[in-house]
Amino acid sequence: MKRNGKSQRKAAFGQVTIVAPGLLGGSLGMALRERHAAREVVVWARRPENADAAVRKGAADRKEADLAEAVRGADLVVLCCPIDAMPALARKMKRGLSKKTLVTDVGSVKYEVVRSVGHALGKSAPFIGSHPMAGSERSGLAAAKSDLFEGSVCLLTPTDDTSETRLEKLAQFWRSVGCRIGTLSPSDHDEVVARVSHLPHLTAGALINLASRHGAEVFRYVGNGFRDMTRIASGPPELWVGICEANREEIVRALDEMIDQLSGLRRILANADMPALAGLLRKAKALRDDLPHHAS
Repeated sequence: MKRNGKSQRKAAFGQVTIVAPGLLGGSLGMALRERHAAREVVVWARRPENADAAVRKGAADRKEADLAEAVRGADLVVLCCPIDAMPALARKMKRGLSKKTLVTDVGSVKYEVVRSVGHALGKSAPFIGSHPMAGSERSGLAAAKSDLFEGSVCLLTPTDDTSETRLEKLAQFWRSVGCRIGTLSPSDHDEVVARVSHLPHLTAGALINLASRHGAEVFRYVGNGFRDMTRIASGPPELWVGICEANREEIVRALDEMIDQLSGLRRILANADMPALAGLLRKAKALRDDLPHHAS
């Protein structure tokens, strides 16, 4: 079999359907096709022009206008829409699913998604949550690239009802586009990402808003440190509102912990306790220097 005139090895997966191809969905489709990991990549988008754009960009072999038809016959379905839209789309595609189809997602929150999407699907198809820890401050299909997932971690969130066979199939799927695999329960996942993903985004927003209080002139003098720390504040606000709403309680706890850290820093400086400050900064440097290379 050939694709784009080149010989194609046998694909590990049959049809993969990507629902709502944006940055992550588009990148996933491009990676699957470039690596010949799927026999066929099908896309569905709420707006037909977005589906057309996905095919033109090389993120899909074909599009389907009807969601149930888009998932019919799929080996795997990946929900790439905002998390608050997932339950409704899961219900809409039920009539095209079979119990042989595995459904997953790319959402940044898991406890609520696993609960709501699992309930929406019922017995029509199994669902296992996925969270590829890859992304960009840019958004949308135009920013998609085939190597987005290369070297990143994808967290899978099985429940007590998840079969080992399906979990391994999903792990194999994400490995096929370059991910390394981690496994957490949905609740443990949300606790972790509140601190390593959601809190950093909110902190970046708070920092740039704080600086703006001193007038627009202040931004003429920013250096690389400020740019690095605030880069993720350029992410789409509407998407992040949905994420924060879905993981609100865990993020509030993370914010409380951050406030405690800042209060401790303030106390150290107010007391001119430079040895304590040096110790804190040395600890932070050692932890940062020891981060795995993919996280730098």
